[in-house]
Amino acid sequence: MSSTAPEADNTTFVEEALKLSGKTVEEASKTGAVDRADEQVDSLYDRMYQTTGSPVYRAVWESKFPVALFESGSVDVPPQSQAVMDASLEVVRLHKQNGTLRDAQDKVSPDVLNDLSQAGYWGLLVDQQYGGQGTPFAAFARFLTRMACIDASVAGLASVHGCIGAVDPLRTFGNEDQKQHHLPLLASGKRLSGFALTEPCAGSDLTALRTRAKLDGDDYIINGEKLFITNAVLGSTIALVCLIDDRPAVLIADLPDAENDQFQLVTYGLHALKHLHNNGLLFNNFRVPKQNLLNPSRGDGLTIAYHGLNRGRIALCATASGNMRVMLANMLPWARHRRTYGAATVTRELVRRRIGRMAALIVGCDALTDWCGRLLDEGYRGEMECTVAKVFGSESQKEAAIELFMKTHGGRAFLHGHVFGDDIHEFLAPCIYEGEGEMLGLGFLKSLIKEHGRTYYEPIGKTLAAAGLKKPNPLNPLHAWTLRKALVPYMKWRVSQQLGGWSRAQFPSLPSNLAAHADFAAEQLQKSRLTVDNLMRTHQLKLADRQCAMSALSTRIQNLVLMVAVSLWAGRQEDEVVQAASDILCRDIRHSHTGVRPSNSYYRAVTRLGETIAEGGYRAIAGIDTDEILMNYEN
Repeated sequence: MSSTAPEADNTTFVEEALKLSGKTVEEASKTGAVDRADEQVDSLYDRMYQTTGSPVYRAVWESKFPVALFESGSVDVPPQSQAVMDASLEVVRLHKQNGTLRDAQDKVSPDVLNDLSQAGYWGLLVDQQYGGQGTPFAAFARFLTRMACIDASVAGLASVHGCIGAVDPLRTFGNEDQKQHHLPLLASGKRLSGFALTEPCAGSDLTALRTRAKLDGDDYIINGEKLFITNAVLGSTIALVCLIDDRPAVLIADLPDAENDQFQLVTYGLHALKHLHNNGLLFNNFRVPKQNLLNPSRGDGLTIAYHGLNRGRIALCATASGNMRVMLANMLPWARHRRTYGAATVTRELVRRRIGRMAALIVGCDALTDWCGRLLDEGYRGEMECTVAKVFGSESQKEAAIELFMKTHGGRAFLHGHVFGDDIHEFLAPCIYEGEGEMLGLGFLKSLIKEHGRTYYEPIGKTLAAAGLKKPNPLNPLHAWTLRKALVPYMKWRVSQQLGGWSRAQFPSLPSNLAAHADFAAEQLQKSRLTVDNLMRTHQLKLADRQCAMSALSTRIQNLVLMVAVSLWAGRQEDEVVQAASDILCRDIRHSHTGVRPSNSYYRAVTRLGETIAEGGYRAIAGIDTDEILMNYEN
């Protein structure tokens, strides 16, 4: 990683475009602040690992498809990390069996937290020199899937603590004194952590922050309120995003062991995260030592926030895979038990299709978890790739819960004690965690087009602004003459692409069906550069207001990225059921992309997959405990 960030007062391409489009100074400035934070995060990485060196960016814009960057590779788990993982799984499994997983408030019990501390759970992502295990992120993410199969709330705690809590900000932006002081406590579990970013008026719009810190001697004095903060409990350590001299910054704040005049918890009813502590924080002249300020020279508070969120997005995808495994495992006993018109519903095509589709969503999450984890471990920023994982993971879990799980169980899904009825909010809420999906999709497309816009469209825009031309007409000789120099580079690029500006991707040996999927998706990704450019050319400076068109195109490109990643990942798997499920997922994406309706061959394949899984052929759900059938009519 490089060590310098761009100057915060530089006008970004996005900010300049918004000004030229007639946006207010405030809107352009606030959007520019977010764009600067994005560029500051990019600057933390060596150039080859920045956004323009990422697999997605290169797949769309370069002439040669970066096949190697879409391969997941093997996930190596260091022995010390494996021992901690195994011990942690056993802790949670035993507490669940003994009925001691929850306390009287139905939260993860203090005994569970303490036993996990003894196992080393909280130090998985902390470097060894500070008392942790230094686990590779790909291994950690895959482990979260296993933990979620036992209890998703405990898996979520590890993600909050290690990915979006105080651990990642300290590891990445802390100085040595800060690391030496805080990380051993966080690794041991003596202090759990959270990330205090959201405010009553600042969710997706992080430029609306109001919490402020003012330097007073050796302390910062904090005033403001935070909302929806997981692990916001007395005695925890939080990474607190606040304004210092009107600029976002992050302070590492140790919350007191008891409420006082300077600090109070704000409690409320919350359907999601019901087994975790999620509260608001109210600061009234609350003091934090000035040495707890994370290094602002490496990026402001938004930069620090965006960095950790990528890890949280992969963790979300990994946890979704575990949740869907639990759903699928619980679908099968009921489908075998429930009879309609003299036959078990597991024999019906619709139910078998649901089973097959559920497996397809699971393998998609597994592939993205492994792929994105590998990219982060290799040093890539992974912003666009992690967005694909987060959006797919959260939307898949939502579809699985409502369209597949609930509909198979019928009215019993709403009984107290049923997985669906009890946990539906847990299944739906990830759609807004770590950034709401469609908003992230807009950010995904913006990351994809920004360099292209800076290279070809910015010179044209500046020429138009200098000439005072708001509505240029290429047929007007004066306009054409004015734009001649600025237009030449763009026209050269456009002509070269229309003549075929890319070569066919060369994939490793894959099963024929997966090879066909990979070829199709790679070609469509390469062709999408012209679609992206058409969108930019059509809407020009008004593109930022065309959110619906941007979102639709973003979704199509994200799905193609998923298709390539899944095809290559599945090609390395020996399990034929996994490969069949991956084939179904890719065919589903292709149907959506082309608008071609599923064929009878597809229906035979997906229902055959469902039948194989119903007969016990899917190792991914082996050993998962299932709940008893409620209102068993044969008893």
